[in-house]
Amino acid sequence: MTLSLPSLNPITRIAIGLVALLLSLLMIVDMVFGLIPDRADFAREIRQQISEGLAIQSAALLQVGDIPTLQRTLGDVLTRNKELRSLAVRRSGGEIVAHAGEHDRYWVPPEDGSSTVTQVRVPVLSEGKPWGEVELVFRPVMPESILEWLAYPPVVAMLTIGAGGFLVFYLYMRRVLEYLDPSTAIPDRVRTAFDTLTESVLILDKQSRVVLANRAFRALHPQAQEDLTGKAVIEMEWLVGGFNVAPDDLPWSRAMASRASVGDETLEIFRPDDEGQPLRTIVGCSPILDGHGRLRGCLVSFSDVTMLHRINDQLLVTLSDLEISKDEIRRQNEELQRLATRDPMTGCLNRRAFFGSADPLYAQLKDGGEEVCCIMSDIDHFKSFNDRYGHAVGDQVIKSVAKCLGSELREVDMLCRYGGEEFCIMLPGATPEQALDVAERLRSSIERNAGAAVREIPDIRITSSFGVASIRLGAKDPAELIDQADNALYQSKQNGRNRVSLWAGERSVGAQH
Repeated sequence: MTLSLPSLNPITRIAIGLVALLLSLLMIVDMVFGLIPDRADFAREIRQQISEGLAIQSAALLQVGDIPTLQRTLGDVLTRNKELRSLAVRRSGGEIVAHAGEHDRYWVPPEDGSSTVTQVRVPVLSEGKPWGEVELVFRPVMPESILEWLAYPPVVAMLTIGAGGFLVFYLYMRRVLEYLDPSTAIPDRVRTAFDTLTESVLILDKQSRVVLANRAFRALHPQAQEDLTGKAVIEMEWLVGGFNVAPDDLPWSRAMASRASVGDETLEIFRPDDEGQPLRTIVGCSPILDGHGRLRGCLVSFSDVTMLHRINDQLLVTLSDLEISKDEIRRQNEELQRLATRDPMTGCLNRRAFFGSADPLYAQLKDGGEEVCCIMSDIDHFKSFNDRYGHAVGDQVIKSVAKCLGSELREVDMLCRYGGEEFCIMLPGATPEQALDVAERLRSSIERNAGAAVREIPDIRITSSFGVASIRLGAKDPAELIDQADNALYQSKQNGRNRVSLWAGERSVGAQH
């Protein structure tokens, strides 16, 4: 016993064919013009912004050692963003400092060390050196189950268009085919039926002469509004000129010659009132055959995709604006970072940022048995500048001294405005002898150049006293090293100012200028 499938009537087959053509056209338009945005690219961009923003925020909290706030921040981010499964901040050695979610369960580091759309790693730097990384685990971009696929918007759209299109095409074609007979002249009721189509339709006989042009086709160009019946399509220069091919290579000519449908032909129609913006269409041609398979003509359709092009152009402009906005956000974040770590008057590190960088650096140098020295500097008789010339001149004196200090230091050295007129300098890798030499050069530079920078007060004399301390005397932390340098600075002031002294335990060794 064989199972036979029920045969479909012509109207059903035509409706199914039209739905298939419609869905194919939509997919082709999507592939060519990106009608449906790439969900993976969009998700990648959004996730990159989330990751970079979290990395910047984490780095700021790590610099101040605020781990509880970092932990709360990670938990808040995980709660607000449903696309996240887990996230963590990990040191370079592998230790997780803070995390949220089941990170050990979901985190699978990519083999090549790079990030993927689900496994994102963003490096965290400290003083320009790798400190660790922020690890984020996102949910997969594409659906993972049949139910999720059925709820996936493009699938829902295609199913809805397919079902709705079949119903509309079936009802419409059943009505049209009751009156349409290709072997006779087209009656007015058929013309009226074609006029209801929103798509431009042109019916040609086998000599490529116009048999019917619906209302939508007549609206394509001012010259199409005249009576076109019986006119050879080759005479419509505004139409065939856009193909720029020989008459035998026109799409309807090829469709009738091959007895096969021809589609996806693009055509730009220029109209006098469009100011150089053409009407973009996709041309589809289907040969019309009678019951004996003989050629009777060709049905030519013109799908207007001008709006799709304009939407695509607008999307490109939007993406460009988003990129500009992202750069501006990055610039503002950098400015906020600078304002949070720098003294606004001198541009030197503030005390908070200084200790945030000095503490781990000092511990690292101490554990490695390396040298580090500290220089404390104080502007001599600074109160007299404020009392005699006013605070505006006092501010200029501070700026001038800070400029002299910064011009003589290495990139690895850290310069901090420690107090009102006090400055602290950390010299990684410097011996006491080298630190004394640096301090003497700074003292000399201030004496020679700082006064000239204060142009409002000619011949003003500015000097500074310096104290130097070394890790060799066993300071446990930067604070103790700074205290030793400050004691040496006090000795310089006691011995007449404008000089450099080295802390040597209970006494300081002075250096005359």
